[in-house]
Amino acid sequence: MTSPPAKSFTEQTVLVTGASRGIGAAIARRFASVGMNVIIHYLQSHEGANETARECMRYGARVLTVTADLRSREQILRLKEKLEQHGLVPDILVNNAGISHYGMLADVSEEEWDDMMGINLKGMFLMTREFMPAMVAQKFGRIINVSSIWGISGASCEVAYSTAKGGMNAFTKALAKELAPSGITVNAVAPGAVDTKMMAGFDAAEKAALENDIPAGRFGQPDEIASLVYFLALPESGYITGQIISPNGGWLT
Repeated sequence: MTSPPAKSFTEQTVLVTGASRGIGAAIARRFASVGMNVIIHYLQSHEGANETARECMRYGARVLTVTADLRSREQILRLKEKLEQHGLVPDILVNNAGISHYGMLADVSEEEWDDMMGINLKGMFLMTREFMPAMVAQKFGRIINVSSIWGISGASCEVAYSTAKGGMNAFTKALAKELAPSGITVNAVAPGAVDTKMMAGFDAAEKAALENDIPAGRFGQPDEIASLVYFLALPESGYITGQIISPNGGWLT
């Protein structure tokens, strides 16, 4: 049996990447709702991150916003240094930052491919590598990666995105085995179609067709995904690790 965390759950610190909007913002709000310390990462959306921070602070949570290009180890090290200056060490890391791409593989440029792998995969790797040692030292931690249903099943016209998320799933399974003896769980949440700005590339007819394919008859909501991430972070979820859990309304079973 692993040792319980030295801090109570509400005293812990969560770092959410890509938390200026959508699923990331919903995750930050969910943890803030119990008074936890919340670190909101963003790349360019300064005002979006500030709005998420304001929403989190309404719960009385301690909140810090940080910016970094997660493809750059130097920027991540500066981010980490800023957290240390504020006395914040993440107990829970949510690797949510990501980009999508819709189009035939033949039309994907090398630059677009590199960006997809850099933000979705390299960023997750670099963030995990930097913040994992503190979790190992305290024999407790949670690493939760926000993947996609397409990382499980693959999707036509989303080959690059499916590849990146499939890599995230493999990373999750392998690292879970590596870190389990240290009391750290590693899981991935792989949502189906969720009503966020990532759906902006689909017109009304395409969205309606997608909804018709989903047994639940609707898109998921960011708060529903956030609730699952929150559950996986709980101390009593310590026996769940190496899992790819897909909330998708029955779309993929």
